[in-house]
Amino acid sequence: MKLNTSQPSFSSYQRDTHFYDEIFSENNEVKEVYKTLLNLYSEHTVQDFARLNEKAKASFFNQGITFQVYGEHETKEKIFPFDLFPRIIDHKEWSHIEKGVLQRSKALNHFLWDIYHDKKILKQGIVPIDLINSSANYLDQMQGLNPPGGIYNHISGTDLIKHSDGKYYVLEDNIRCPSGVSYVICNRTALKRALFGVFNHYQTHTVTDYAENLLEIMESVKPHGVDAPTCVVITPGIYNSAYYEHSYLAKAMGVELVEGRDLFVENDFVYMRTINGAQKVDVIYRRIDDTFMDPLEFIPDSTLGVPGLLAAYKLGNVCLVNAPGTGVADDKAIYTYMPQIIKYYLGEEPILSNVHTYHCHRPDELKYVLDNIENLVIKPVDEAGGYGISIGNKLTKEEIENVKKVIKENPRKYIAQPIMSLSVHATYIEDSKSFEPRHVDLRTFCLLGKDKSFVLKGGLTRVALKKGNLIVNSSQGGGSKDTWVLKK
Repeated sequence: MKLNTSQPSFSSYQRDTHFYDEIFSENNEVKEVYKTLLNLYSEHTVQDFARLNEKAKASFFNQGITFQVYGEHETKEKIFPFDLFPRIIDHKEWSHIEKGVLQRSKALNHFLWDIYHDKKILKQGIVPIDLINSSANYLDQMQGLNPPGGIYNHISGTDLIKHSDGKYYVLEDNIRCPSGVSYVICNRTALKRALFGVFNHYQTHTVTDYAENLLEIMESVKPHGVDAPTCVVITPGIYNSAYYEHSYLAKAMGVELVEGRDLFVENDFVYMRTINGAQKVDVIYRRIDDTFMDPLEFIPDSTLGVPGLLAAYKLGNVCLVNAPGTGVADDKAIYTYMPQIIKYYLGEEPILSNVHTYHCHRPDELKYVLDNIENLVIKPVDEAGGYGISIGNKLTKEEIENVKKVIKENPRKYIAQPIMSLSVHATYIEDSKSFEPRHVDLRTFCLLGKDKSFVLKGGLTRVALKKGNLIVNSSQGGGSKDTWVLKK
């Protein structure tokens, strides 16, 4: 349906009546929170946005704001696509989101403590013990270990969608190593440079306070007896897909960015090599997977980690952020039990709802999934970045049969969810040089420390730039928007 709107930039915008549009109501009226913004954007033509879009791309390239896409035969470095039309979330809506993601993060931390200690939730049969025992991310080395401050998931990324009913639902929880927060901050900077005047008309929360809060969280979980902790960020190196973020956060916090070869362990303490000699390290924000972080405990030929690191951690001489073994709760099979986990540990009803999820490990649910693949999204429980996902109504008959075969070979590895109607948001499309509706989701970032928590007032709104696509991940051709959370 073509909208009768006077804004030149949106003169060709057509609202898709099948989906919840975040800007236009069902009767094609501009929603109240966007009225001022659309009036401001009406001062620019689509040609203006084409020019501004090129400037934004050049700015991102010059700053090195890129990511790696891993293909079958080669790895490509790409500019992170950024859309100049922001998403707005009002104060009341955000308050609901913030309480919900904080609730989930706290419940997951309790869950991790329990499964590495008393295992009460497993003994009582609320979460099946075989899900934990069969998880590749459960670390026996963490059994009975007390992390500094009692925190496992210092950093959590919760992915939300807004459904056709206008309500938010959680797609998944990311607590192994959630990425993307640097793009949240860079999106804000890029939009201010391109269209600074629009910020004069809205009172938005800052997103540039993330780094200082992350540093406070890291310092709050310093080892016992340390007054002024030395913190570092450890990266796999420049060829990692999120290397830009690793370097950005280290610089923003004013701490060293190191690789495994820059650290060593002596007498069960961790030290950093510097031009002035060895310096003791107390807190490490690690962007290296568990199995690569210590060749003495995991993969013997790993050159990314630090020999002896886990032994130093076990003795409480260094804190690792996030804790090793958090990936067991990152498992999408565990996600299916989140309502029960929240009730068990917090005695509360979930503030944010899960998307209804079938786990193929359960025989009755496996049968339903195999019989209804064309209506479902199939996801591996242990992948990230949108890899391995199959959307049933996009598959051929032959592809459906192949998916069935893969699921039956390893039911534990797969979950299925209904094909949700992700909300759409007006997005500048470079090929058509026009604004068109595209599906979006929202990744929020929550920090937990000793007696401190923080939820970034904003998030990474990810956009599926391909028309009709529901997968928003940058590795699958997605982009992002600046996300404004309004003050009262």
